[in-house]
Amino acid sequence: MQRDFCHGLSSMHENTIRALELDRIVEVVRSFALTPLGAARLAGMGPHTDLDAARAALAATTECVAYVESNGPIGLEAPPDLDRTLTGLAVEGLPLEPAQLRGIAAFLVSVDAVRRAVGDADGGPFPLLQAALEGCRPFAAEIDDIRSRIDDNGEVVDAASSELRSLREGLRRQTGRLRRTLDSYLRGKTTARYLQDHVVMERAGRCVLVVKAEHRGAIPGIVHGSSGSGASLFLEPLSTVEVNNEIVTLREREAAEVQRILLELANALRKRAADLQSTLQAATEIDALQARAAFAQLCGGRAPELVDTPHLELPGARHPLLIPAVRRRLGAGDPETDKPPVPVDIRVVPPLSVLVITGPNTGGKTVALKTAGLLALMAQAGLHVPTAPGARVTAFRTVFTDIGDEQSITASVSTFSGHVRNVVAMDRQLQLPALVLLDEVGAGTDPLEGGALGAELIEHFRRRGAVVVATTHDDMLKTYAATTDAVTCAGFGFDAETYAPNYRLTYGTPGRSLALEIATRLGVPPAVIDAARQRRSKREAQLAEHLAKVDRDLRELDKERQQIAAERNRLATDGAELAAERKKLDARGEELRQHAGGAVDDRVRAARKEIDAIVERLRARAAELEDTAAARVAAGDAALTTGDVGSARAAARAALDAVGTATRTDAASAVPKSAPERSGRRPALRVGSTVSVAGLGLRGQLRALYQTEAEVDVRNKRLRVPLADLREAPDGGRAAATGRVTSRTSPSSALAAELNVIGCTADEALARAERYLDQAVLHAQRQVRIIHGRGSGVLQRSIAGMLAAHPQVDRFAPAERGLGGDGVTVIELKD
Repeated sequence: MQRDFCHGLSSMHENTIRALELDRIVEVVRSFALTPLGAARLAGMGPHTDLDAARAALAATTECVAYVESNGPIGLEAPPDLDRTLTGLAVEGLPLEPAQLRGIAAFLVSVDAVRRAVGDADGGPFPLLQAALEGCRPFAAEIDDIRSRIDDNGEVVDAASSELRSLREGLRRQTGRLRRTLDSYLRGKTTARYLQDHVVMERAGRCVLVVKAEHRGAIPGIVHGSSGSGASLFLEPLSTVEVNNEIVTLREREAAEVQRILLELANALRKRAADLQSTLQAATEIDALQARAAFAQLCGGRAPELVDTPHLELPGARHPLLIPAVRRRLGAGDPETDKPPVPVDIRVVPPLSVLVITGPNTGGKTVALKTAGLLALMAQAGLHVPTAPGARVTAFRTVFTDIGDEQSITASVSTFSGHVRNVVAMDRQLQLPALVLLDEVGAGTDPLEGGALGAELIEHFRRRGAVVVATTHDDMLKTYAATTDAVTCAGFGFDAETYAPNYRLTYGTPGRSLALEIATRLGVPPAVIDAARQRRSKREAQLAEHLAKVDRDLRELDKERQQIAAERNRLATDGAELAAERKKLDARGEELRQHAGGAVDDRVRAARKEIDAIVERLRARAAELEDTAAARVAAGDAALTTGDVGSARAAARAALDAVGTATRTDAASAVPKSAPERSGRRPALRVGSTVSVAGLGLRGQLRALYQTEAEVDVRNKRLRVPLADLREAPDGGRAAATGRVTSRTSPSSALAAELNVIGCTADEALARAERYLDQAVLHAQRQVRIIHGRGSGVLQRSIAGMLAAHPQVDRFAPAERGLGGDGVTVIELKD
């Protein structure tokens, strides 16, 4: 069901709406409407007094803003004469013009496109927008009928009906026949000399020749008029009368057929009046929502929180009509001189209920007052408001203003009696929750009596439960604000040297009016200013001096606060930069460690292959020796000598030692040079001393010391190692010529029954498979599986080659078809 936009709207006093200039905000919002229907709906926009209704309107605007930010503008299209088209549809039996039918067809297409776009939108779902569009109905058949019978130029096509096609074909034949007959007169030697102009003209729907008046009888025919001078006659030759009659008849029949077609197309829409009305309501609703969203983007608005307690909390509030983009939308801005308004914090939150704003003239008091009221009304109307995050507002049932300055749209009453009558009306009509805005309360009469009356009026509205914001210059009201519970005061600041206002509101201080200082700045003679100072009473002078001291102290505090904030920001920036640098260093260290680990793995794998080759050669040598021994025994010679066996054993051991030495050297060089020290203390070492390298079992001579690393000579090879890994050799003697690599492995608590290497390169898969098999042996696992997939077969062949040469593998084969088939290899390990 479509909600009535005006449901729940308040009957707030029109003077309040105009005084706070909500009508101008509505004008800006209306300018974003894409259809006449949306513009008409927005014209009635106003604040909701029901909290639930206000929240619903605000939530719909917020959702529409989110949709537009994620998906772009809502693409409604409507002809400018849509209202006239809809009015025509409301009249039974009235055919629409071709352009009107094409226009409403395009409009219905755009509405359906918006419905589909919202349903498929990014960042969704958008339930409130979908609810607004749920009344849309498809008109595909009607739209196709209109577009097939009326072309883009708004002309009914020949194929619109068989009758129309026949009539137009007849028209073309008769028109051609008529043209040929008239052309014979234009080219004829005997007739051409009687013509004033050699052209064919149309008079009263009939084709005629332009004949000279003196040759009236030269060409028999019917005269349909003459030129203004009488020198020319418009003559229809007798030979064309019958053809002209036929053409006129065909044209009349054609026009009647066109009207019949247009009426048929219009009636097709009239037959679905309920569906059309529902679709129009949905289009109106979505148009109003997109206009409110566009206004929110224009003014940089945010959705305030609507609460059920008396709140008026508007941090960083800006008056919308002072925002340059809004002013330009109204045609009042000047890009060269417009400046954004200074944000002001307006806070009246429980237990406070009254805010008294003070400060110099032209300092921004009235603008702040109007900003407070206007933003409250905008929020209740479902509009976003230009504030900082954290705004909270009550849905006020009544909002009253007494603004008597020339900034108001209306010429409000300026006499004291007029102000009093206005306040009396407020008191009589007040309904809670209520917001009361009083500008220069108590002004217009004796200062002492006016101040006393103003303070008591504010107190009266406070006791009745209203939220009150008032501006004043009166010292009595300043004292009231500073000494009364639930009441706070705030003053607008100024430049300490020029006394020019800075439009910043400071809470907790009754701001100075600066009447004498401003008068001095504006050129009032110093003698007059001095005499005015002398006329003040002692109490008034003391109060002025006290307020001046408070202002100075507040400026110093504000300066220190700004310095502290700047220092805090700087520290936060430095901390963020340090954290980023540390993150980079950690990532680099991890990268080096992974690189080093990979290099060691590669070298160990290569060493294993070399050892396997040495073993194979040793077996082959043993077989040769066995054959030789058998041959010798057969020949009666002695069997193998210990020298033969010893030489084979020595050769194998030498080859294994060479592999071990190379592996240890590569492992040492693979340690990342930038690895962090394990201890914050630098070892007490000196160049030339004998040291050992922890973790590698190497000893050598220390050749050089750096900040975090050192160079060690091991068997005439230089190694760079971290200082933290160095230890002074216990005997201090000559560096050891050999090293020892000790590998310790311990089984983890559990081992997976299978290893998945799909997605790895062949080298990565082999390294992972070898480590996995070593762990399986440590766990005394008898059977394991390696999942490598089918693919191109590279992984399967590489792993099969590794398994065939692995000393711990008993046998391997592909898994059964139901358990992975060729994509999985099942491995049986030796006992």
